[in-house]
Amino acid sequence: MTQLANRATAAPSGGRRRRSISNRRDNRAGLTMVLPTTIIIFAIIIVPVIWNLILAFQDTSFTSIAENGLANPFTLQNFADVLTDPGFWQSLGTTVVYSVFSTAGSIAVGLIAALAFRKPFRGRGVARSLMLLPYVAPVVAVTFVWQIMLNPQFGIINSLGTQFLGWEHGIDFLGKAPFALMTVIGFEIWRYFPFAFLFLTARLVSLPGDVEEAALVDGVTPWQNFRHVVFPQLLPVISLLSVLRLIMTFNKFDDVFLLTGGGAGTEVSAVRVYDQLVGSFDIGGAAANAFVLSAILAVSLFIYVKFFARRGEED
Repeated sequence: MTQLANRATAAPSGGRRRRSISNRRDNRAGLTMVLPTTIIIFAIIIVPVIWNLILAFQDTSFTSIAENGLANPFTLQNFADVLTDPGFWQSLGTTVVYSVFSTAGSIAVGLIAALAFRKPFRGRGVARSLMLLPYVAPVVAVTFVWQIMLNPQFGIINSLGTQFLGWEHGIDFLGKAPFALMTVIGFEIWRYFPFAFLFLTARLVSLPGDVEEAALVDGVTPWQNFRHVVFPQLLPVISLLSVLRLIMTFNKFDDVFLLTGGGAGTEVSAVRVYDQLVGSFDIGGAAANAFVLSAILAVSLFIYVKFFARRGEED
């Protein structure tokens, strides 16, 4: 009886010990799997962000960094210069206009394309694939094509305009305001509407057909069916697309820089940071400029998530 009692008391403690060893092994295995990704994120994202923040509070240039590294004089003048510079606010306004119209236009065109390809027809798969070409094509190649196409002397757009639309002279779409800003917005819409097209097509495919069939039986018109049945079910996807595209467009650099170089009223904030860094060799000012832009974007996202996203989930 005594031996049986000892075995009974030893069994739970032995089971707990085995479970503890198993849990430690699982934890080590999990850490081993997560560690490479954590190191990559830390090296590629966290370290540059911390470095940029340190530089934003320093009076530094390429020469001082080469000599002193990060041990440069501390200053708040970089932020004072950014916030009091009219050029910063002008570029911020240009960025807002560029981001809002590009986002709205790309989503609208993507929605129209998704609705056009909703019903099956011969060759729909091939046509859908071709719709993705602007999004997957190299940005250097497509910007070069647009520059040739819009050239004021021999571009096809100006050639057609002077021959059939009554233009007296060719229009410098990429070198004259406000045509330059309108052109880069149009390019952004053309290049990224396939992104919205993919999201909206996936949502349209998953929509239940019973509600639409019942609405059509009740005699609604196609416009009423879209407005009252289809569109409300697309609003969560459109909301997500709006946030993603606004973030992407707000930080956009390559499209504008390759098309216009930031000239003719197209100097968005990202191009201004680049010009301040490369043109003026002002590392601290460029870092402060980038940090202020990040803060503005972070506050805007916080407001959206705090008020609008939560309200949308409750609805």
